Amino acid sequence: MLAKGLGLNGRGALAGQAILTPSIRKIVAIGRNYSEHAKELNNAVPKEPIIFLKPTTSYLPSGGKMEIPKGVVAHYEVELGVVVGKRGRDIPESEAEGYIAGYALAVDMTARNLQEEIKSKRLPWTVAKGFDTFTPISSYIPKEQVSNYANLGLTLKVNGAVKQDGNTQDMIFPIPRLIHHISTIMTLEEGDLILTGTPSGVGPVVPGDKVECALKDSTGKQLATLDFTAVQREGGYHYKPE
Repeated sequence: MLAKGLGLNGRGALAGQAILTPSIRKIVAIGRNYSEHAKELNNAVPKEPIIFLKPTTSYLPSGGKMEIPKGVVAHYEVELGVVVGKRGRDIPESEAEGYIAGYALAVDMTARNLQEEIKSKRLPWTVAKGFDTFTPISSYIPKEQVSNYANLGLTLKVNGAVKQDGNTQDMIFPIPRLIHHISTIMTLEEGDLILTGTPSGVGPVVPGDKVECALKDSTGKQLATLDFTAVQREGGYHYKPE
């Protein structure tokens, strides 16, 4: 019943496990939620969560091919995803955990050169974040398998080299605060995915690169893995800087 309610199916990279699919209602992403990541991109540390949306058509199951549009410098950003379990509005932080159904490991791919141009014009990030295949995602992790979401290790490797190695304890705004803040702006619904931000170490991938991610708890137990290969997209959008 849980899988059906969250828009999940059994075509995951790990046999018998469910993955998140585009039937999920919306992806709510958080920017600059780790101070070291904000600093590495020369951004100010925010005073409240920065919210943007990604289309569900950007989902890519583990093991897939992430397509880089022509002219785009694509950056990886590994993140913990929170799956919302029930509808809520104006959710108090003290009640936020009751709205969590489970988790997932995800990568928020970003067209960095396009994003920089957009930011300079003070325009929305939608195009830079919303390309098809720009949200690679792992199998679904039931809430009961995660004893402490505030102390989870996130790692990302490119061609076997560790590029990101962070921990959710370094979030500027913890998950209950995120759930509260988002729900004061838009109603959260069963099956929504919240991407909670990325630690430092973001960088580019090029066609042919192999990306491998892992999520572990404080004991070192592996909760999820995620891998994909970067490829050049044929046709479609072609970014040409001004």
